[in-house]
Amino acid sequence: MRRVLAALAVLLCSLAALTACGGSDSPGETDSGPKVIEVTIEGESVTPNGERVEVAVGQDVELDVTADAPGEIHVHSTPEQELEYDVGESTLTIEGIDRPGTVDVESHNLEKVIVQLEIR
Repeated sequence: MRRVLAALAVLLCSLAALTACGGSDSPGETDSGPKVIEVTIEGESVTPNGERVEVAVGQDVELDVTADAPGEIHVHSTPEQELEYDVGESTLTIEGIDRPGTVDVESHNLEKVIVQLEIR
């Protein structure tokens, strides 16, 4: 019986020590880099076309844009962001949004929503 109690005591102490060490899940700490979304704009069509994409609060979003004409992308966040792209390939960064909710990212030239960022 003593051995069982001793083993149980060692096990409980070991568990307490392990949980006291903590992990990398500190508040406000992101475990990944920016969310990357590939965007293709050809003529009057855009891909993706209004899809919802989950993004962590404060996480940057990179739009890898391939376009056949220059244009501008508008991010309906607070503060709003306007990002210009050229013909060919461009990488645009949407700065991390610090409020949960849904944010539309659209092309005013095409009058289309590219993606809806679901900030969580």
